[in-house]
Amino acid sequence: MSPSEASAPASAAAGTGEAEEYDVVVIGAGPVGENVAERAHATGLSTVVVENELVGGECSYWACMPSKALLRPAAALADARRVDGAAQAVRGDLAADAVLARRTSFASGWQDDSQVAWLDSEAVDLVRGHGRLDGPRRVVVDTPDGSARVLTARHAVAVCTGSRAALPDLPGIAEARPWTSREATSSKEVPGRLAVIGGGVVGAEMATAWQALGSEVTLLVRGGRLLERMEPFAGELVAEALTEAGASVRTGVSVEALERPSPDRPVTLSLSDGGRLEVDEVLFATGRRPRTDDLGLRTVGCEPGDWLTVDDSLRVEGVHGGWLYAVGDVNGRALLTHQGKYQARIAGSAIGARAAGVPLLETDRWGAHAATADHDAVPQVVFTDPEAASAGLTAAEAEERGLRVRAVDLDMGGVAGAALYADGYRGRARMVVDLDRETVVGVTFVGPGVSELLHSASVAVAGEVPLERLWHAVPAYPTISEVWLRLLETYRG
Repeated sequence: MSPSEASAPASAAAGTGEAEEYDVVVIGAGPVGENVAERAHATGLSTVVVENELVGGECSYWACMPSKALLRPAAALADARRVDGAAQAVRGDLAADAVLARRTSFASGWQDDSQVAWLDSEAVDLVRGHGRLDGPRRVVVDTPDGSARVLTARHAVAVCTGSRAALPDLPGIAEARPWTSREATSSKEVPGRLAVIGGGVVGAEMATAWQALGSEVTLLVRGGRLLERMEPFAGELVAEALTEAGASVRTGVSVEALERPSPDRPVTLSLSDGGRLEVDEVLFATGRRPRTDDLGLRTVGCEPGDWLTVDDSLRVEGVHGGWLYAVGDVNGRALLTHQGKYQARIAGSAIGARAAGVPLLETDRWGAHAATADHDAVPQVVFTDPEAASAGLTAAEAEERGLRVRAVDLDMGGVAGAALYADGYRGRARMVVDLDRETVVGVTFVGPGVSELLHSASVAVAGEVPLERLWHAVPAYPTISEVWLRLLETYRG
């Protein structure tokens, strides 16, 4: 049967127990699930999405959009203060109420009407409720009205349920009612004193945002530096800036216990160095875990609570028949919204091709049905002040893979465009070159405004552009992007 012949769902009334058949069933309507559904439908397959919270997922309401809405006013104010002439015009600090209101608008007031309308416009069906696998190609949905709907898939089920914040098992943590990333991005008030536990992306960004909004922030990092997955200088420059802004950054220390006598009282943290810290709120940004614990995975031979291991076309390994896909955070490959959407495009195309009976998919490296960028060209921006942006491998990661590399470093303050962007511009760039192929395998930029440079780095890394050809990519003068020319000049000597 061709995809077009199998495109119409065989629906039944909700609650009857009779199965409703689609070509593709997607569990989870965040950006990843939406993109899987859209791509699969574009190939002619009937598609339904199951969601038990808000359509649009974590990114739209509790992560990417509200967090960046909190951070942008602080960056805009900092940029103005770094330019003589503009700095004199700046009066006062951020208007916290206005920032929080703008944040709420970018989270759509935590209503998903516009996202539901988008699904409707794509002719993708939506079923509200909690979906669980119930054997091969079968999903049972517990709906809000108490009934159950049974959905079956002719071709594929895609698990796109994402991840949730991981809280450590510490004495007193339940009573302390700590913030996770959700509370940190949706709070209606600015806490007077905030402890942020964890030096990764969420910890660094939320320390930046709430300090700028007026909180007295203490950032506690168990390891030796911030942003440990990036080049070492990234975390060093971000920590330095946070300290200069008034936050306290403490490395090599962890929380051992929490005490909160009542919900309206402060939290006291007992620290590994023997000290104690009293704050009004505490945010734990100590990692993520997959939302796979209540998905019926045992009915298809998988272990609940684990990350789902997939091949490069995003099919779950070890599932007979190859019908189960896991896309986005839930597979643990690259916990970033844009990377999950990339995987979704790959998975949706692969599902469509297999449904059409394509005998041989393009699953070689950089093929149309292979999520190669997960391994070699992951881009990421940390929206702190300064921003930290990277694509591809760090120098250490490249060496661990056995590549013969050279790291080329540059003080970005010497680039004309950077000097114009901010007086006394402070930033750093690194280009990691594979010496055997003479291609760029990794790039890191740290400095104000560098996020908009990143896609050029992604293109260079994913395109495996030879340095001799990059030499002919002329950066406009005077822009910060001239950093590329300076890096190449430094490499050539």
